[in-house]
Amino acid sequence: MTATVAAPAQHTTHQRLLHHVAAEDAPQAQLDAIVVPNGRPAAYLKDAFRAAREVDATVLLLCSKSARATDAVLAAKRAGARVRAIDTDEVAGLPTVPTFATSKLLQAKRLARRTDTSFKRNLGVLVADLAGWQRILFLDDDIHLSQPGDLRAAAGLLDEYAAVGLANTGMRDNSVVCHAYHDSGGQQDTFVGGGALAVGRDAFSSFFPDIYNEDWFFLLSGTGLRATAVTGFAHQDDYDPYRDTMRARSEELGDTLAEGLYCLLDNGMSIADATVEHWASFLESRRAFISTTLQQVQDAPYLTGAYEARMIAALKAALGRSLLIEPDLCVRYLRAWQRDRDTWQTHLQSWRARHGVQDDPDAAFDTLGISELVHKS
Repeated sequence: MTATVAAPAQHTTHQRLLHHVAAEDAPQAQLDAIVVPNGRPAAYLKDAFRAAREVDATVLLLCSKSARATDAVLAAKRAGARVRAIDTDEVAGLPTVPTFATSKLLQAKRLARRTDTSFKRNLGVLVADLAGWQRILFLDDDIHLSQPGDLRAAAGLLDEYAAVGLANTGMRDNSVVCHAYHDSGGQQDTFVGGGALAVGRDAFSSFFPDIYNEDWFFLLSGTGLRATAVTGFAHQDDYDPYRDTMRARSEELGDTLAEGLYCLLDNGMSIADATVEHWASFLESRRAFISTTLQQVQDAPYLTGAYEARMIAALKAALGRSLLIEPDLCVRYLRAWQRDRDTWQTHLQSWRARHGVQDDPDAAFDTLGISELVHKS
């Protein structure tokens, strides 16, 4: 196996920041809802429906791309699951989720993402807040749950932790760069993520910025990581992270920012320590990490042909994008993110004031003015 070189600043694991609790040792509690940012056809929802039946939770489906709310509701009726489904393209333009300063900054820099995952998750938090739900699970539609009962353990831990992730036993939930580092022989770990993440009501004050690693940002308070645990298991479907170079380009800024922040937290420091000087040093080490990974890929005897070529192209794309990222942009992004945290909390308070004290999802949809867009099973 090719020898690997550890990056001088980027860490290959952040596991020490998490609290690991075996599902059988965790307290049990009820989940109120499973929130699915749904972009795939209804056939991909079997696990979500099965889990919802087992834990008696409502499924909130936020549909776009290849997913249709009407199709999902028909599948839910056949599966015996309680579902509320919305085609989110019809919600775009309505004042359900605010426009964030971080999004404006990236649009001005032509670094904006072309996904709607963050919008869907933020809409899910808003609905959950107005519906009076105390414990929700974010579940991606490419995640399979081998033991849906683990969800009760995750829900039970929310009395002590702000968020609880399920350990991923399937396709590694890494960026393209970190996938390549692992696939070429590096010792690369994973972290908890929004693909299978239980969240308590206290964390509803946080939001998902429209950037790669939006779930890592969601887990942060204004100074550091909220208390976060991991329990149980989930399995992510396989995919090809090197299929095209756009994925690596679109991930690079978010991966840089998240890895740079979490390295500080690993070292007992805080978000306030993410200065221009920190980012100048971290960007240098990030580029060294990508270059090291590129060399490992080229040296690994088991990586050959078109697969190796796609990996190399993806890493070069990531490196090219990294060279466009300046320390000042990182600092400006974090300042905008801190402002956005206030914007989101003010936004929630405003909707709460209009909503009153009604605690059910249908009343929440009425308050948000989207009840006619909701399909039910």
